[in-house]
Amino acid sequence: MSANAFVYTELQASLPFADVPWDKLNDAIAVQPGFVDKTWFSGLGNNSVGGLYGFASVDDALLYCTDFFPALARDFGVAQTTRVFDNKATAEASAAMDAPHFGGQVTAEPGAFVYTEVQVAVPFENAPWQDRNPVLRRQKGLLSKTWLSGHNTNTLGGLDAFDTVENALDFAINEFPITTATMNAAFYTRVFDARVTEAASRGLNSPYYL
Repeated sequence: MSANAFVYTELQASLPFADVPWDKLNDAIAVQPGFVDKTWFSGLGNNSVGGLYGFASVDDALLYCTDFFPALARDFGVAQTTRVFDNKATAEASAAMDAPHFGGQVTAEPGAFVYTEVQVAVPFENAPWQDRNPVLRRQKGLLSKTWLSGHNTNTLGGLDAFDTVENALDFAINEFPITTATMNAAFYTRVFDARVTEAASRGLNSPYYL
């Protein structure tokens, strides 16, 4: 089963990943309708907990965001963030950046992930990804990029896999703000330590690991 939609989640919690009951949660997540895979996230510097999920359809993704995940946040007693993305429009752009959900081969395991989202409404077919991809290819330490286009919002963003936390931070802090300034738009960036979540991600078929 292929992933035709993505879900981004993040809990407003500070919990070292070693203390997250991910094995129990993996069992519950794996049986959700349309679930394909999950890459776990642990917030660098704040220990937030979240992930990027693949679902078979947008409807399955929306069900997860309106039913299962809010109940999970209530169990933790924290606020939460969810986003839904339709993969169809971004498939070509993501495949061109070696995104593992779109046929890209993992040649090195990630040390960090960067999630980005820009506060614009641009249908992805009008997004200048053909110009942006070559620039991203020159970004130090970038392993792959999965482009994201917001369901019902057309926000632009992505999940970028980096070889090290240091290179991920350089991109999030120094490089990405330059890009968004040219767009005259506010933006959202998050950096996640991919090393501490490897076992949990492997347990839910994350395609980012060898």
